[in-house]
Amino acid sequence: MSKIVIDARIINSGTGRYVERLLRYLQKLDHKNQYIILTPSKDKDYWQPDKTATNFQVSACDIKNYSFDEQTIMSKFLKTLNPDLVHFCMPQQPLFYRGKSITTFHDLTLLKTYNRDKNWLNFKSKQLVGRLVFLTAAKKNTAIITPTQFTKDELVKFAHIKPDKVTVTYEAADIDQATTTKDQALALTKKVKHPNFLLYVGKQSTYKNVRRLAAAHQKLLYKYPDLGLLLVGGIDRSVELNQRWMESRKFRNIQFLDKANDGQLKWLYAHSAAYVFPSFMEGFGLPGLEAMSVGAPVVSSNATCLPEVYGEAALYFDPKSVDDMVTKIDRVLSEPQVRKRLIKKGLEQVQKYSWPKMAEQTLAVYQKVLNSK
Repeated sequence: MSKIVIDARIINSGTGRYVERLLRYLQKLDHKNQYIILTPSKDKDYWQPDKTATNFQVSACDIKNYSFDEQTIMSKFLKTLNPDLVHFCMPQQPLFYRGKSITTFHDLTLLKTYNRDKNWLNFKSKQLVGRLVFLTAAKKNTAIITPTQFTKDELVKFAHIKPDKVTVTYEAADIDQATTTKDQALALTKKVKHPNFLLYVGKQSTYKNVRRLAAAHQKLLYKYPDLGLLLVGGIDRSVELNQRWMESRKFRNIQFLDKANDGQLKWLYAHSAAYVFPSFMEGFGLPGLEAMSVGAPVVSSNATCLPEVYGEAALYFDPKSVDDMVTKIDRVLSEPQVRKRLIKKGLEQVQKYSWPKMAEQTLAVYQKVLNSK
């Protein structure tokens, strides 16, 4: 029996679904090894193991990501746990920890983008620190996990590491299994101002390219005057900046909604005219798969990993071109056969991905590292 520590401090964040699903299915697969799951105190009840998973326990860890304490206190803290293996679910970690470890690199977005809602000097400083952390983590960890081949290739090139050190474990979509209550459906029906709407779900950082999506939507209003654009996600400074930018240009029929739970998201995906993903950079692109799983046609940027993940199940556009975005969205809205084909292909595409399979592959990486000298 080995002791495995999983650094799950990001469990209640945008990337947290990966961590939560990993834990959910890992507990069903491994009844032998002992697991200690590290989460912030505020998120200690965010995920709890099943009663039968007595080898899993959640422990509080309030050390902030990318902090000085992460480099000093956390390294000592991990040593007191005496683990045989540590899985860091994000690249941020104590660089001087020298036990056997695995890191999941979801993407290299931090190193390649700038967000207009951040102080430029502070952001560039964070990028420099991030570059050091990413590079050191990639080299010192015994093994690496990425969600796509694209991210693997980027990381291998960036850190100059051997490709066989990196394992691709694709994520999955299971929003179709969520339950939308009658009350939720009724509330959303009343809340959504434009029943015929395009949908975007997620953060609105600069690289997400939401402003071009808004501009494309405004052009589509000439042909579809009742068409709405629904932007769903936590309201933060980047969202507030986009709201002001759109208001200053007198953009119409655009609605911002705060975070939604799985039941609400399922309803929104299923009732959208199309899910549009305009991002310049992604590590996997989970929202598009979620949309496909409930029968929404997906119109996507052709950048980075998105064609790898969506295959033939999306209609692609150049994310730098508002006009190309307009053309592709218009095809979904105006050509029933295109819409029907995308929905059919989407339902087929999501079947290629599985959270249980991801957990199995991750456990295989654990076992390989534990058995290594």
